[in-house]
Amino acid sequence: MARYRGPVCRLCRREGVKLYLKGQKCYSPKCPIEKRNYPPGMHGPKQRYRRKMSDYGLQLREKQKVRRIYGVLERQFRRYFREAQRQPGMTGENLLRLLERRLDNVVYRMGFADSRAQARQLVSHGHFMVNGRRTNIPSYLVKPGDVISVRPESRKREYFKYLPELMAGKQVVEWLEVNPDELTGRVVSLPERHQIDIPVNEQLVVEFYSR
Repeated sequence: MARYRGPVCRLCRREGVKLYLKGQKCYSPKCPIEKRNYPPGMHGPKQRYRRKMSDYGLQLREKQKVRRIYGVLERQFRRYFREAQRQPGMTGENLLRLLERRLDNVVYRMGFADSRAQARQLVSHGHFMVNGRRTNIPSYLVKPGDVISVRPESRKREYFKYLPELMAGKQVVEWLEVNPDELTGRVVSLPERHQIDIPVNEQLVVEFYSR
């Protein structure tokens, strides 16, 4: 499936906020949005002084932010939205909960990767197991009680040998449990909205698709 392969820092500058797509670089002074906090392109600096954005523009930008944070294409994102509509409760929160349950996001949240893009690559290359079975589908939706672990064969690789030390200082979200020494983690519960720390207003996404 096609996906964006260009410089991801452009995406953060286009949205005007950090989307944390580049791992540790996003937390350093080298982050491009720190130096050039305006949209990319030759007309980028001028867009600081543009007139107020329309309601449609605000909804579109919020939808694009969510898509880019989780690395999901439009067609797949629409499927998540339709699924969120069918579930009981608030559609916006259901949508974020579905996206958080993706295996690549869970691997990132557990600290096995510095970014969701890296987590997606690690999952696609078959380095992880879910409940003891090798799973290489980044969009696989985990559920409470699922155990995610690094495959025994993969633990011999250089990256995973030093991973426990790198994971030691990372904070894990409340709905997940992680054992860095064993390179395993468990889904304790489904995430609540206050446990999903992404800078978006999901209600604007619902309004965008409800036009």
